[in-house]
Amino acid sequence: MLRIALVHDWLTGMRGGEKVLGSLCKLFPEAHLFTLLHHKGACESLVHGRNVTTTALNRLPGIQHYYRSLLPIFPLAALSLDCRRFDVVISSSHCVAKGVRLGPDCVHICYCHTPMRYIWHQSQQYEQRMTVTARSVLRLARPYLRAWDKKSALGVHQFVANSRFVAERVRSVYGRESEVIYPPVDVDYFAPALVEREDYYLLVSSLVPYKCVDHAVEAFRGLPHELRVIGSGPMLKKLEASAPPNVRFMGWQSDEVIRENYQRCRALVFPGEEDFGMVPVEAMACGAPVIAYRGGGALETVRNLTECERPTGMLYTPQSPDGLAKAVRAFEQRRAMFDPQDARVWSEHFGKEAFARGFRAVYEAALARRR
Repeated sequence: MLRIALVHDWLTGMRGGEKVLGSLCKLFPEAHLFTLLHHKGACESLVHGRNVTTTALNRLPGIQHYYRSLLPIFPLAALSLDCRRFDVVISSSHCVAKGVRLGPDCVHICYCHTPMRYIWHQSQQYEQRMTVTARSVLRLARPYLRAWDKKSALGVHQFVANSRFVAERVRSVYGRESEVIYPPVDVDYFAPALVEREDYYLLVSSLVPYKCVDHAVEAFRGLPHELRVIGSGPMLKKLEASAPPNVRFMGWQSDEVIRENYQRCRALVFPGEEDFGMVPVEAMACGAPVIAYRGGGALETVRNLTECERPTGMLYTPQSPDGLAKAVRAFEQRRAMFDPQDARVWSEHFGKEAFARGFRAVYEAALARRR
């Protein structure tokens, strides 16, 4: 029997990357799990009954609150994860997971959520919201981190990108081609309900800079509708302090509450440029239209009103509060053009079964080539 290791950057919450990891865990139930750090209770459905190896970072008190500031030492932490005894390593990586130690005969498949966004395509967005000291440290570390990132890519035998958008990033940063397998969305769980839609818009996101949640907060300052924000993260207090009365922060919520809000909201707003973006697909699976920035994975997941016979949402530019506000006003005038059933049918292209079939095929092909 092949010895298989799964590697994930960190386990601090159930976001899109962790949902991908969950499907990989089901595909490879005997695999050993490696991660830089694991915040107890954050991802118990993934780690229950499974061997998990973490790094020395996991022993630092309160590490879950400040681990992002330790980015410059993440490569060293990844190298401390020793996977040399395994025949196959499958890394789920958006930061350094692909940089673990490998044996000479190991087959390494990397499911790439994106090349490290902090040092490549979105570094300016992060810098704008950093302290002067943190910005200076990142700028000093960036040449080293970029060199390490490229070098660690040499240990990958097969890249799998979560969208065509990310496949192009992998090509531009690492000079490598990728198979594209969309992340697994639980379209069986996220489904329509026989309830009336209400007069509020919904945003579901971790509250970190590149998600552009601040755009939505400002956009709704001048709109006569409520915006409900589900999610938590380091920007929460700052966003709450600047929000108008019609923006309601709900914090972290269970999947049950998120699903209920998908089923009842007038539309989902999605202002960030996401690598893929599982949230819009979950919303569409519940019959909700999506108002998304015209960029990133949304170009592949949202059927735009002006370009498709059976639209599932609207794509807008520019990526700004004003751009989003104009899109919401336009949506209000065209709401009758969206059929919830069209959104539901389209979402099924991104289900768990499609992911499992695609990844299993890539896995078998990679093993055959290595042999």
